[in-house]
Formats: sequence, C-alpha cells, structure tokens
Amino acid sequence: MPRIDAHHHLWDITRRPQPWMDGPWADPLRRTFTLADLRPHLDEHGIDGTVVVQSSSSYEESLELCAEPDPPVGVVCGWLDLTAPWLDGDTFFHQPPRFLALRHQVADEPDPRWLERPDVLRALGLAGDAEFAYDLLVTPRELPAAIAAARAVPQTRFVLDHAGKPPIAAGEWQPWADLVAELARLPHVSCKLSGLVTQADWESWRPADVLPYARHVIDVFGPDRILFGSDWPVCTLAADYGRVVELAEEATADLTAAEREAVFGGTARRVYRLD
Repeated sequence: MPRIDAHHHLWDITRRPQPWMDGPWADPLRRTFTLADLRPHLDEHGIDGTVVVQSSSSYEESLELCAEPDPPVGVVCGWLDLTAPWLDGDTFFHQPPRFLALRHQVADEPDPRWLERPDVLRALGLAGDAEFAYDLLVTPRELPAAIAAARAVPQTRFVLDHAGKPPIAAGEWQPWADLVAELARLPHVSCKLSGLVTQADWESWRPADVLPYARHVIDVFGPDRILFGSDWPVCTLAADYGRVVELAEEATADLTAAEREAVFGGTARRVYRLD
C-alpha cells in the first residue's frame, strides 16, 4: 500500500502574504517552503504521495499548487470563496484535475457558527455533489458548527484537520473529547492524525502529552477513517518531519498491519480519490 502524507503545505512568501503568520511566533515559518525542501523527508520515510493543503484564502495559490509535480502531489486541497453568490455546481467541474478538495480557515472567522451559514451550507452541498472533499479547520469553539454542517450535508466527505486542535498544552480534555466523538458518529467524516505537536508545548512536549489525544480520535473514528498528515512545515515549530512520523507510528503501534496501512495511505486514497 503506498504511503500518503495527507496534509502538508507549500508557500512562496515573496509571492503573497500569509496573514495567519501574525506574530514573532511565526518567524521560523516566514520564508518560502518548496517541494524540493520536502522531498528528502518524503524519500527518507517512504512517502509515495501527498495531499497539499492551502495556506491562504487565495484561489491563485490553489492553481499554483495544482502545477506542482505529480507525483508526489496527488491532490490539492485548495480554496474557493464559499460565500460567493456566483458559485454553482459547474464551478467545481471546471477546476484542474487534481483540485479535488477545499478548505477555509474557519477557526479565524469571528463567527463560531460560520459553517452553518446558508450560503456556506449550499456551497458545501455543491462541493459534495461534485465529489469534492472538505477539510474542517476548526478548534473546539467551532466543533459544534462543524457537527451541524456535516449533518446537514451528508453527501460531502468531511475531513477533520489536526483532530480538531485539542488543547494539549493546557492539558484539557473536555469539551473537545466529547465533541470529536459526536462528530465521529457521522460515517462521512474522517479525521487527520496531524498537527498535534503544535497543539502541545513546543519546547517541552513529550509523547505522553500527545498520545492520549491521538488514540482518542483513533478509537472514536476507527483506523479506516484516520489519515496521517505531517502538517509540514508548520510542524517544525515543535518537531521535525521524522519525529512527527515516529509519533504517528507510536500512536498506531497496537493496530493491525491492515489498520496501519489504512492510516498511512488507504484512507487518504479513498477520501481524496487518489486513485
């Protein structure tokens, strides 16, 4: 089974700003990251293909990502304005072949119920009709709206990014754990085992801090709805690529070989139509 990194980024800081880099904490990321920078990590860890994910609310960025070499980039999870009145079903069928998923920085919206807006729900339904997946970038604050949106649009394959950003650094468990479990009851929702090291204390985290959260989402979603993602280069704020892979392998060590194959490739192939 090919191994898939279902979540990484690429950006050219000279081409467009990244507004989410809003403080000194982001200084290590405030440079250009290219596929050439990522390739050695993919080769070292036997990663055969990837899903590259938008990092800014820019359709132009999404088109540029579609121009990256295939392989390794198999799918682009890009950005479209879901609130645009001109958006219709034909919009999705006129995208480049590898533009097969969407994401928006919902966690940055002032309204925690943004996903329940009628125009957004309409767009999510159109995306699902066109067989696009939709990545949910939310925190516990927005998880109730994510649950409501996923219930309202059952034809769309949803993917929860970074396990819903649990408050690992604070050592908090609820309400995140119950909300994620409720979302997991919906069979058309999957979850990325990604981005957890940057939810922990960047300087002092240990596997024991992170593994309970990773194992919780594996338990509630099941291995066949879990996708490994590195979240490179954002992960480098807390850990290098290899350490992220090791942590995911430790979290899945008790699974069967077939279940690990699902986490590290099979689920991504199905959810993102990598075949």
